[in-house]
Formats: sequence, structure tokens, C-alpha cells
Amino acid sequence: MATLPVYRWRLAPDGLATRRQLRALGLRPGGQDVAAQLERPRRRRGPLVAYLYRIDRAKPVRPMTTARAAALAAAMRARRTCTNCRTDVGYCVPRSLGMCVPCSDLESAA
Repeated sequence: MATLPVYRWRLAPDGLATRRQLRALGLRPGGQDVAAQLERPRRRRGPLVAYLYRIDRAKPVRPMTTARAAALAAAMRARRTCTNCRTDVGYCVPRSLGMCVPCSDLESAA
């Protein structure tokens, strides 16, 4: 089993990119295996790790279809809907509360 090459922070060779860098270029990994690993050292914990993919093997991002856009809109609408008062509050309801902030304040005051 071959091990991955490990590069230090900002020292990766050209032709390799992280998932975010690929996305900024309009690409996606496209099922390829991780080509290398990037490590950023930290003082008191283990290093931050990012996986690198080959740019020449990356595929273009799939276009947004109307069905995917509708599914994304429905998912975001569900995240913005309060489970208590059933209204769209205009922001994502905090998972820690499980309801909108005004409903949480009313419940904690009672």
C-alpha cells in the first residue's frame, strides 16, 4: 500500500489543489483518489490536514438543474421554518434551540 506524499503549508507543487480550490476553478474531484496531503502545523494540537487532488484529472462541476434548485430551496425553507410557530423566520433556526429565538425566549420565560 502506497502512502500519500505530505507537503507543508503553502509548499504544494503546481497541479494539485484542495476541494475548495477546485470549486473556485469550476471543477470537482470527479471520483479520483486523493493525490497528496497538505499539513499546517499548530502549536498545541495535531496539524490541520487538507487533501489535494490532481487538477488535470478533475471534472467540471455539474450544472444546477431546475429540480436541484427546487430541492435546495425546499431544504433551506425547512431550515428557516420554526417548529413551534410554523413561520418562516428569515434565518436558519438554531439547532441548539430547535425553534426561533422569540419562541425560545417565550418558552424560557414561562
